[in-house]
Amino acid sequence: MFSYETIQQYHLDLLDGTTSCVAAVKHYLSQINDQNHLNAFTQVYGEEALLKAGLLDEKRKANLPLKKLHGVVIAIKDVICYKNHPITAASGILKNFISVFNATAVEKLLAEDAIIIGHTNCDEFAMGSTNENSVYGSVLNALDETKVPGGSSGGSAVAVQAGLCMVSLGSDTGGSVRQPADFCGIVGLKPTYGRISRYGLIAYASSFDQIGIFGNNIPDVAVVLDSIAGKDEFDSTVSTHPLDQYTELETPLSKPLRIGYLDEAFNSPALDSEIQISLFEFLDVQKDRGHSVEAIRFEFLDYIVPCYYVLTTAEASSNLSRFDGIRFGFRNADRDHELKDLYCHSRSEGFGKEVKRRIMLGTFVLSAGYYDAYYTKAQQVRQLLMEKVALIFKDFDVLILPTSPSTAFSIGDKLDDPIAMYMADIFTVFSNLIGTPSISIPLFWHKNGLPYGLQVMTPHFSELFLLQLSNHWLRQYRSPVLKNLN
Repeated sequence: MFSYETIQQYHLDLLDGTTSCVAAVKHYLSQINDQNHLNAFTQVYGEEALLKAGLLDEKRKANLPLKKLHGVVIAIKDVICYKNHPITAASGILKNFISVFNATAVEKLLAEDAIIIGHTNCDEFAMGSTNENSVYGSVLNALDETKVPGGSSGGSAVAVQAGLCMVSLGSDTGGSVRQPADFCGIVGLKPTYGRISRYGLIAYASSFDQIGIFGNNIPDVAVVLDSIAGKDEFDSTVSTHPLDQYTELETPLSKPLRIGYLDEAFNSPALDSEIQISLFEFLDVQKDRGHSVEAIRFEFLDYIVPCYYVLTTAEASSNLSRFDGIRFGFRNADRDHELKDLYCHSRSEGFGKEVKRRIMLGTFVLSAGYYDAYYTKAQQVRQLLMEKVALIFKDFDVLILPTSPSTAFSIGDKLDDPIAMYMADIFTVFSNLIGTPSISIPLFWHKNGLPYGLQVMTPHFSELFLLQLSNHWLRQYRSPVLKNLN
């Protein structure tokens, strides 16, 4: 029977003949079928994945060295383009649309011999924190099917959590990788803005969006990052900052860490009391191990969520204007419409409620008479946040935050209160506003039986240090390991 622990162990099993790529794909296709009710996938590419697996098994017989992701079974969020495959962003507006090119991240996965098993469900156009805003319906948390998996990359998170693939890709605009990782008890990495090309990622908010990675462990996440990071001539915002060897995780800590935590975040009235106690206990352990731990006064915490939603909705209003019912995707069937009516009816019927809410909010903040009051002011706040964090990282090596104010909440709990839903992002949107790398690592279990994580943030382009530190803490402090849900 096929079993999976890490990519490294999987490759050893392939080389000694214990398993095969075909066996791996068959296993995951069986798991996807058995757990279809979780609604994690929008499309499954079973025949294609088996064909690719067979070719890789034949290739291995030639004794060629294995590429980094040889035979690794990967799921990708339904906002990442895969040539000649459906791409819908979980929206009715892109019904029946087929991608005509590969995202750069997908090109790099395929170049390293990965097997893409399917597209995963998500909140429509990555707008949501629960994966309930999808034309395909809600995704269920595999640990407790009455709970949300988090969003917007909930399908990608559950695919890893429930053992439906080895690793997965999501996108993170305001916490959409870290928050579902937190709710599902897995690892979720958001790299520095521009570390991974956004070419082929359907845009929500272009100055915030970043492809992120889900895995059950840090080494798996590291090898995927090692494979897909780097410059890209198709993305003018991608960074040319030198890459590190992200798989070099064994470097020991050479000196005591300077750990900072945001006092206002740790003492926020929104934060669950048990989560608060666990985080303070974690910091106490760090002190006992000789590290410096210090509270940081952060007077801007209450401005983070409003700033984020003003800027992201403004960018969404612009980005989503291309979905007009004319060029591609859904079009209202009434042929008697005037052009303006065609636009209105196609967009009204094609977009879901939450997407329309954010488009209207973004259009409002960009409108004459309100642009300076909202959009310009939010940009100024964003600049202040960047300056504040630059000063923080002069004095601290790492910044610790909660990932989410609570564990996974029940399906439907916050659908009627969008403000409460938006405030659930209070601890994750910070990293997107300033562009730093951050990760959620699953260290704790709540008395309600659900997991929750620790959010770790480091300076720009310090992913190697972030992964090394996260790997160190996971090994030392993780509560009982999340049991295989197969």
